[in-house]
Amino acid sequence: MASSICLHGFGVPRAAKEALSSLILHHKFISSIQSNYCFTRAFASSSVSITADKELRSPDLVALEYAGLNLTDKISQELGHVRIRQHVNPLSSSFSVPAPVPDWSEVFRDPTLPLMVDIGSGSGRFLMWLAKQNPDSQNYLGLEIRAKLVKRAEFWVKELALSNIHFIFANATVSFKQLVSTYPGPLMLVSILCPDPHFKKRHHKRRVVQEPLVDSILTSLMPGGKVFIQSDVLEVAVDMRKQFDSECGALQHIDMVDPSVLCDDEGWLLNNPMGIRTEREIHAEFEGAKVYRRLYQKSIVLN
Repeated sequence: MASSICLHGFGVPRAAKEALSSLILHHKFISSIQSNYCFTRAFASSSVSITADKELRSPDLVALEYAGLNLTDKISQELGHVRIRQHVNPLSSSFSVPAPVPDWSEVFRDPTLPLMVDIGSGSGRFLMWLAKQNPDSQNYLGLEIRAKLVKRAEFWVKELALSNIHFIFANATVSFKQLVSTYPGPLMLVSILCPDPHFKKRHHKRRVVQEPLVDSILTSLMPGGKVFIQSDVLEVAVDMRKQFDSECGALQHIDMVDPSVLCDDEGWLLNNPMGIRTEREIHAEFEGAKVYRRLYQKSIVLN
């Protein structure tokens, strides 16, 4: 009789996830395991079934990582198929108009809470997971340049009945400063995770981390606030790192503030500090790629 392992929602131990991740990195479970493994979502009627004799896919691991959100398939019925355009040109005139500033008291239950901004929020699952974990202590804002992803994310937010998260269709380079400067509470964290690499040299100017955005982040960030960057493309990670390392007068890498934080010999974080991986991060690690991470903290000025 086939046995099964059921990992329920937010009760999934991190160690169990990591163990499963290591197995999935081999693309299939060890051959001695003949049973089906059922990863059951708490509060959900569906499950992700992974069969021992079937090649695993990274979407299976994404589904496991975000099972606790219990996102339904209603999205396809309400909004139709959301075809994701992987690359857009942020320098196009169509993205040059600043995003309208929302009424923060309408999009957040308490607009005075500390704010995290995720630049390039993609599907939004990463931020939704964080928002669900911290419903009363933090607000979350996702900025995404692909309008269909924002529309779908906002649909999911309503489904989850979350009042501490909002998504805006925006070109962060154009809109970040104006949006964040009007927010009533402090900006505590900015994340830029696996941004579009724009590999061609002539397209490097399209990369999101440029000096004006870095300046806006530093100006807006509260003392002690943090910036988290990561990429599975070394060239992109190094490029972002140079931009933020150059602000050494205002920013310190986290291992300089907290020596207990572990880095490798080249200064990249050994572990993801967020408690949840982005979808791109999951896909990259599934393919055996290394993810390069840096976490900075804004200096606290003592009187």
